[in-house]
Amino acid sequence: MSKAAPDLPEDALPWLHEVGRVIGRYLYVPAFRFRVHNMDRLPLDGPVVLVANHSSMIEPQVLFGILPRRSVFLVKGELFKGIAGKGLRAIGQLAIRRGEPDRKPLLAAVRVLRGGGLIGVFPEGTRGDGDVLNAEQGAAWLVRQSGAVVQPVAVRGTRRPAGSGRRFRPVVDVLVGKPFELTVGPGRTGLAAGTEQIRVALADLVGELDRMRDLR
Repeated sequence: MSKAAPDLPEDALPWLHEVGRVIGRYLYVPAFRFRVHNMDRLPLDGPVVLVANHSSMIEPQVLFGILPRRSVFLVKGELFKGIAGKGLRAIGQLAIRRGEPDRKPLLAAVRVLRGGGLIGVFPEGTRGDGDVLNAEQGAAWLVRQSGAVVQPVAVRGTRRPAGSGRRFRPVVDVLVGKPFELTVGPGRTGLAAGTEQIRVALADLVGELDRMRDLR
């Protein structure tokens, strides 16, 4: 593969990206039991903005490993330091500063989407309960700039419940929702409306996964 890949950032190394995917696929298998539901819903080509809930540090790595196609995630900039930062850039991940406008990685993400790639976003912006009660506007902005479809993905089981002890290989469920097209209108009003549509779709999927887990 050549270094220049339209579905990865310009400074990514495609061969190292593939190595990273293999590592991500198996890294947490000794610690967790994974159940993946409806992965066949994920488009295998074309521009996709994947949105997922966020309750622990491992969701980005897990999704990076199990997705059946290349993926570029927007990752908090604090992790891009030293050797770890160089490694993240080499496998094609994008550093973003939380809580402030940061157009450079967003524009790089748009280039990836226009090259037919997949961009992963955690719209809650930070780790929490993963219930998606709030969402930042980056995902909707990317959709507006690229025309990508939205792919919601819910993850549960990575976070240890408060007050519980050490868990032995807890079950982590990954539920892939139905991708949908979204027209994000102009201006701040359109961006806010598009963000709310994305938030509701993801929150509903998380609720669906919670009900699935309760029945097991």
